[in-house]
Amino acid sequence: MPETPARSFRLGVAGPVGTGKSSLIALLCRELSGELSMGVITNDIYTDEDAQFLRSAGVLDIERIRAVETGACPHTAIRDDVTPNLIAVEDLERDFAPLDIVIVESGGDNLTATFSPALVDAQIFVLDVAGGGDVARKGGPGIARADLLVVNKTDLGPYVDVDVARMIAEAGDAREGGPVLGLSKHDPVSIAALVDWVRQMTTTVAGGGHVPIDPGPMAPHSHLDSHGEPFTHTHPDEHEPGHAN
Repeated sequence: MPETPARSFRLGVAGPVGTGKSSLIALLCRELSGELSMGVITNDIYTDEDAQFLRSAGVLDIERIRAVETGACPHTAIRDDVTPNLIAVEDLERDFAPLDIVIVESGGDNLTATFSPALVDAQIFVLDVAGGGDVARKGGPGIARADLLVVNKTDLGPYVDVDVARMIAEAGDAREGGPVLGLSKHDPVSIAALVDWVRQMTTTVAGGGHVPIDPGPMAPHSHLDSHGEPFTHTHPDEHEPGHAN
């Protein structure tokens, strides 16, 4: 009987369209492929454009970058029916065993897009400064419960009239202290922080020290009060005893 390939650390990267998910993955591949054996799965609705971008960037051997065409809203293939992605991940693990890490990129989706823990061990959610300084405080499952929130393109703050420090602080509030990283491809310190987080998480998962969480649909989120100030709250889980449906 053939030996079962070793299971990799499976890292999801999600976020709205244009936030820089593919560029972030390319950065990680450039920085880590010399020390870790890596593979990438991309998700697009009808194309393999994200996979083509990564292949053309030369960040990995092209056979280590596979594409899933979801044919539907991106979140369906990373949360509702993860079978195509699981097959793609397992094929990579078989073809390039042993792999240390497989990065699964969601297609661009909205603030509710999260990965099923049946697919990934940990997940990064990506926002960008150009999307607006108020996005982080709006909350949602990806912002509130991903293992790491990245506020990308921080160098653009002055050009889009966004107070980056405030955006990052509000992101921290929405995450109730969960890790938030401001990132710019022009800032070596922020790049090193991202790479170190992934490196440490890879080691932690390999050692059995991390349990995947289900971000769930009812993460903390914000509204404006009667004075126009944002406040964050949660709703009871609709499946909890005593909650009226």
